Amino acid sequence: MPPAAHPAPAAQSAAAGNAQGTGDAQPFLKTLDEGSPIASQLASEARRRERLHGRILRKPEATRVFTVSNQKGGVGKTTTTVNIAAALASAGMQVLVIDIDPQGNASTALGIEHHSEVESIYDVLINDAPLEEVVAPCPDVENLVCAPATIHLAGAEIELVSLVAREQRLRRAIDNYAVARKEAGQPRLDYIFIDCPPSLGLLTVNAFCAASEVLIPIQCEYYALEGLSQLLKNIEMIQKHLNADLRVSTILLTMYDGRTNLAAQVAAEVREHFPEQVLEAVVPRSVRISEAPSYQQTVMTYDPTSTGALSYLEAAAEIAER
Repeated sequence: MPPAAHPAPAAQSAAAGNAQGTGDAQPFLKTLDEGSPIASQLASEARRRERLHGRILRKPEATRVFTVSNQKGGVGKTTTTVNIAAALASAGMQVLVIDIDPQGNASTALGIEHHSEVESIYDVLINDAPLEEVVAPCPDVENLVCAPATIHLAGAEIELVSLVAREQRLRRAIDNYAVARKEAGQPRLDYIFIDCPPSLGLLTVNAFCAASEVLIPIQCEYYALEGLSQLLKNIEMIQKHLNADLRVSTILLTMYDGRTNLAAQVAAEVREHFPEQVLEAVVPRSVRISEAPSYQQTVMTYDPTSTGALSYLEAAAEIAER
């Protein structure tokens, strides 16, 4: 069981250690060779932070609904969903995360209860419960709410088969929620992110029908490219039969390891095929990103000074500007 207390960010802890041990970190930094990999990385991160400093993101004219999807597991779908949502909410946007993965990992990362007794997105899809009765605020990030997933979703694929308008149930729930927020005097949602399971069942189809944009995280490894073509065929099928407004608007390269030629080759190939969709921001492999969910946090609150947090801030800013 992870500890309840939130740890101090790594960079802050390291800075404190340096201050106590030496009284000043500057002498150490001055000894770094300007051409060394560490010095280059520090200089690069400093420039990136400077570009983001004081940047004000403009709100979209209408609510943007993203489905975060990839049929391949382990590519960073949930991590991307919660961290971009947290980054946008921290910038003043009103953000909703809908977790429709039975594993409930997005709910965990946002610190939302999702045991079997909690009302969840299952009740919305199967029992027609209003979305406003299900959403819960994220304890660490203002302006961010989440509709959690519970283990009951594991059987929802079968239960949805016999229901009327089974592909449109999530879309209808989101539309009704927008009306309920307006009537309650709450601000309009700026972004909705739907975290999907790694499959094309009725849960994912519901997500595709509810969204206007698809965000595809792609792991910078060879197998990731194999699954991408099948995913695009499935999206094309949804466009043709169920949601003509759906489009692949954003592709984010994740788990990038700059030390390998393969990562660079995969990144170059994806950029060549999808020049307009691929974000300039790239998310590196990061221990801090991996650790954050065990403390029921996003990396944005767990270690806001980390490289991973910086990368997701850049990605969120790019998405907001598109």
